[in-house]
Amino acid sequence: MRILRLAAMLVAGVLACSAAVSTAAAQSACTDLGGGLGPDGICRIHAANPTYNLDMSFPNDYPDQAALTAYLTQARDGFVNVAQMPGSWNLPYQLDAKGTGYHSGSPTGGTQSVVFEMYQNVGGVHPQTFYQAFNWDLAKRAPVTFDTLFKPGTKPLDVIYPEINKYLQKQQGMIDPVPPRDGLDPANYQNFALTDDSVIFFFSQGEMFAEAAGATQAPVPRAVLAPLLA
Repeated sequence: MRILRLAAMLVAGVLACSAAVSTAAAQSACTDLGGGLGPDGICRIHAANPTYNLDMSFPNDYPDQAALTAYLTQARDGFVNVAQMPGSWNLPYQLDAKGTGYHSGSPTGGTQSVVFEMYQNVGGVHPQTFYQAFNWDLAKRAPVTFDTLFKPGTKPLDVIYPEINKYLQKQQGMIDPVPPRDGLDPANYQNFALTDDSVIFFFSQGEMFAEAAGATQAPVPRAVLAPLLA
């Protein structure tokens, strides 16, 4: 429960920060966070002491640098504060934030996405893995959210939910389908990435499946969603 509370705290704080940012900032998140940029265009950040190990990596070309800075700063500071609390045990704690980039469409009129896979161990019995996704419309120069991804008045989950079930049963051997109360809840689909072929949905550990299932991702073909996309 301690891990879940920390994850919820991080996400809530980041969303609050992101809501205050209306435009992409020119400043580099890599610079703001004290990282080093490699020849592959990936920013890498490492910090360690007797109480914690922290590693972050992400592509440096995501347009909304302010959103990345807000999220990663909140994640780092929250994690470090927990690691340094009196009475912390099973040290050192571990936080790995690995950002993966995705693209769709043209370089100027398509979309760009970064999805962070966050592995966190803060002394509990089981570490936790969760996701945080960022999506950007290059033509509109604005974030893409689940609400803005689809045309107003459509019901995308009527299409997405059965596709997710079909994929998980066929590709990952899941026997029990996702129950409707979870599969039709928009809150479970907020983390996604856009590619030319699909919309990939990311489900944090314990979010829509049992904790033992771990973090899960599932693509839905864009051809299936095309009539619904804004």
